[in-house]
Amino acid sequence: MNDLELHQLINRVPYAQTLGIQVGGENDCFLLPTKKSNIGNPTLPALHGGAIAGFMELSAMMYVLRHSNSEKFPKVVDFAVDYVRAGKYVATHSRCKLVYLGRRMINVSISAWQEDEAAPIAMARAQFLVKE
Repeated sequence: MNDLELHQLINRVPYAQTLGIQVGGENDCFLLPTKKSNIGNPTLPALHGGAIAGFMELSAMMYVLRHSNSEKFPKVVDFAVDYVRAGKYVATHSRCKLVYLGRRMINVSISAWQEDEAAPIAMARAQFLVKE
């Protein structure tokens, strides 16, 4: 699946449109641009933890669609996120990495960062059920 097909797929997911998720410039990267509706604490301002988690989960789902033979959306079996730093109101990136690829189960690790990939704001792991 190329970037254009992935972009079209993202546009079919209402929550992805609400967050504003975009395909990142690099392979297996995604972008959460600044958007006022994603702010959780307006006094800092800081991103809402749910927006960060949703961004990471949807990034992993799009990653699975790109790397599996399934044309159906994978079903989330388990998702866990660890918040490492506050998410500032700047563009946020995510990179997904395949941990396990079985016939029906896929496990993905996700890292989200802002200015420096070596300083993530959150780390997550997701497990998906895919049907052929």
